[in-house]
Amino acid sequence: MADVFMNTYHRLPVTFVSGEGSWLRDKAGKKYLDFTAGIAVNCLGHAYPALVKAISEQAAKVNHVCNYYQSDVAEAFAEKLVAACAPVGMRKVFLGNSGAEANEGACKIARKYSLKHYGPGRHTIVSLKGSFHGRTITTLSATGQERFHQDFGPFTEGFRFIPPGDLSALDRVLDPASVAGLWLEPIQGEKGIFPLDPPYIAAAAKYCAERDILLMLDEIQCGVGRTGTFLACEAYGVKADIVTLAKGLSGGVPVGAVLAGEKAADVLDVSDHGSTFGGNPLAAAAGLVVLETVQNPPFLSEIARKGERFRAVLGSWEHPKIREIRGKGLMIGADITTEAWPVLEGALAAGLLILSAGTKTLRFLPPYTIKDAEIDQGLELLKGVLDTL
Repeated sequence: MADVFMNTYHRLPVTFVSGEGSWLRDKAGKKYLDFTAGIAVNCLGHAYPALVKAISEQAAKVNHVCNYYQSDVAEAFAEKLVAACAPVGMRKVFLGNSGAEANEGACKIARKYSLKHYGPGRHTIVSLKGSFHGRTITTLSATGQERFHQDFGPFTEGFRFIPPGDLSALDRVLDPASVAGLWLEPIQGEKGIFPLDPPYIAAAAKYCAERDILLMLDEIQCGVGRTGTFLACEAYGVKADIVTLAKGLSGGVPVGAVLAGEKAADVLDVSDHGSTFGGNPLAAAAGLVVLETVQNPPFLSEIARKGERFRAVLGSWEHPKIREIRGKGLMIGADITTEAWPVLEGALAAGLLILSAGTKTLRFLPPYTIKDAEIDQGLELLKGVLDTL
């Protein structure tokens, strides 16, 4: 591997050169079944024909338009995205490049909303222990996992953490005199795929509405169809004030989006926020393909069905090294009795790509287009690895 990169990733020893569908190919020509989708990014798989066509055609027109102006494809993408998120109350969108950038925008909206309506001092944002909201200093400040905080303080002031699922702690912490926003992931991804309970999210929405605290939903990993509904929060039957998206939103092209509902849609004014590459035409063209594909109800039903099949096969083994299986749709976690990294190494050698979340959880985020036979094939490879450890 090249020795020119900073040592920021625990990389496995492989370099990929091409892919198709649920498969990647390395420099030596070996094929690997991909249960990662680039950490939920390549949601339509590799070299998806409609995506390739849209990106190629857009590249032949215009790659970038600065935000003094507008591009036709960015307008179309924004309109379609807001419409897709309208069922949970979204009305306007800001386009950026990443999940962390979307979450930065969400913080700014929540704090300015509170300042405009209530004055200084009401700026605290509450998030959950086990949460993950990004790696910038501010989004790290909002992340409720100490392992990500080491060596990077001091952090942005004004964040508090509470245990997920504790209704009394939720009620106590949401002080309308000091709190601007409550930040939840409907499914905590980096913690190990932990869905929040529906009564907890319902109570959160109720408290926030009563106290005029903005409900902020981070759907960067669990959104855009990953759980079998376009947004994970749709299955909970709640509306939000802010929703953030990224990862699979453009099927592999960098993008991020912060969407705002009625309360928050007009909070930001000219020059309050910006992003050089936000609304990039290539990302927008790719995003239109993703939205047109994923919003189709039969397509979403297939994601849910495949996820059920995946979990059923995994659970049918009753393997002694698997302790618990969680998830929804094609967002699946499995706690194991051994360290996760050797499993990832063994899977790579066997021709399977999987993820971890923490030290003893395997994480599976395969493309939505994966076939049943590929699910079975990949899980059989995984079983072989677990049997040898």
